[in-house]
Amino acid sequence: MTDRPTLLLLPGLLCDTRLWRDQVAAFAPAWRCVVADLTHDDTLPAMAGRALAAVGETTGLAIAGLSMGGYVALEIMRQAPGRVARLALMDTSARPDTQEQSRRRRALLALSESGMFRGVTPRLLPTLLAPRNLATPLGAEVTAMAERVGRSAFHRQQRAILKRPDSRPDLARIAVPTLVVVGEHDALTPPHLAEEIAAGIPGATLARIPEAGHLPTMEEPEAVIAAMRDWLRA
Repeated sequence: MTDRPTLLLLPGLLCDTRLWRDQVAAFAPAWRCVVADLTHDDTLPAMAGRALAAVGETTGLAIAGLSMGGYVALEIMRQAPGRVARLALMDTSARPDTQEQSRRRRALLALSESGMFRGVTPRLLPTLLAPRNLATPLGAEVTAMAERVGRSAFHRQQRAILKRPDSRPDLARIAVPTLVVVGEHDALTPPHLAEEIAAGIPGATLARIPEAGHLPTMEEPEAVIAAMRDWLRA
């Protein structure tokens, strides 16, 4: 047992604990940091239930989710709002997929199912990192992370994302200190979607990360840590 408060970290599609490595290192001395495993389920409610089970009966949770992890965080707010004391939504959207987004998702699924899973990450990488970061070692780290998650988990995650609900009607009911983070160069969930979330949640704080794309926790970890530190003290 620990007297430390719990910080539950929710990874995105094809992401694992590496996504939150620097934030865990920064907050672990004061917080019990738990990175959820979101690779086993093909619905958001099941992912949310598994993530909550991973922290036990703990209440007063601080929850941070990035991209797909943000969808799971919003699902946790529907399932167990009384257990959550703070919420951070990073590079995510409250909207369901558009028809075009669903079409692209299904095309990636078909490519992977045809035995070309390794062809998925090169197609996604330019949308995950800011242009300045593509030629850095981060590209290889993101690719390695996707390989660790693997093809079967990718299929489950995409099916879960395809079925996600419209969370915009839920935003006004969120009554905990909320941080919304977005990379200025995020091509997947652009800043206007973060602005929509922040405008919809009473009292939410919006932090824009200038040199980051869709994965600011890896691209600009210190800027994200600074924003999270203020949020955790709120």
